[in-house]
Amino acid sequence: MSDEIIARHKKEVRDLIATVTGLKKQATKKNRKEIMKQCQEKEDELKARHKQELSEDATIEGSNKGENESESDEFSPEKLLAQLELEKTQAPVEIPAVTLHNEPKKKRNRQKERLAKRDASIQQMKDEASKEAELQTDFRALELENMDALFKAGGYTQKEIKADGHCLFASIVDQLKLRHDVDTTIQELRTRAANYMRANPDTFAPFLFDEETMTIRDITEYTEKIENTPMWGGDMEILALAVEYNCPITVVMSGRAPLRMNEEGVAPGLKLAYYKHAFGLGEHYNSLHDQEK
Repeated sequence: MSDEIIARHKKEVRDLIATVTGLKKQATKKNRKEIMKQCQEKEDELKARHKQELSEDATIEGSNKGENESESDEFSPEKLLAQLELEKTQAPVEIPAVTLHNEPKKKRNRQKERLAKRDASIQQMKDEASKEAELQTDFRALELENMDALFKAGGYTQKEIKADGHCLFASIVDQLKLRHDVDTTIQELRTRAANYMRANPDTFAPFLFDEETMTIRDITEYTEKIENTPMWGGDMEILALAVEYNCPITVVMSGRAPLRMNEEGVAPGLKLAYYKHAFGLGEHYNSLHDQEK
């Protein structure tokens, strides 16, 4: 999914919140019902347009890659808040104060007024945050929907892998048994990937570049964590293991063409599914099996 589209959608959501808030403040007892209807229509139109644009963006990105397996946009991740209803409470009716000439004026409690003003400001921020969350696209649901379509188009069934830091390696363990009849372990794969990266540091230097510090991370430190901790694996480890087992590895994902590593490998290819939004812990990999014909 285009980062520009996501950024624009977020801005449009904030703009709409401001517009709706302004309309509600202008509402009177006579026109409140019509104002609330207009606000709801604006929100429904924005949500529908955002969903349509995301779907069209997914179709364009997938078709531009020219792959045989259809793709849709990533939703791709990261869970989101459930939809909240629009505030439908009517504006309070102002009751004119009655002045009693003989009644002494009450002393203002300025501290109480400040606290009330602060509480009102906090509540307004909460309301605006809830409204923005309501209008955001449900990336998790859309990612799952698009991945299901990719699996049907590619003829895959999915084997669920435990969602933790080992999921990439556990998926490859399953694939090696399925397609190479090789028994291995998560720890063995971590060690083989780490050893290959240490032996070929120049190949992996681009992956280790830190844009914030403008430096390249130390590969020895990185590979020690990969080998000896449950740290998540990614593209570097996929490439290393594809070369180690002399096979291509294909990763199916939403919103873009499949990632293919070591396409020149001669052994049967391994096939994985990658999720960005569907699992609470973050990025996740599953193992893909071929559907029985």
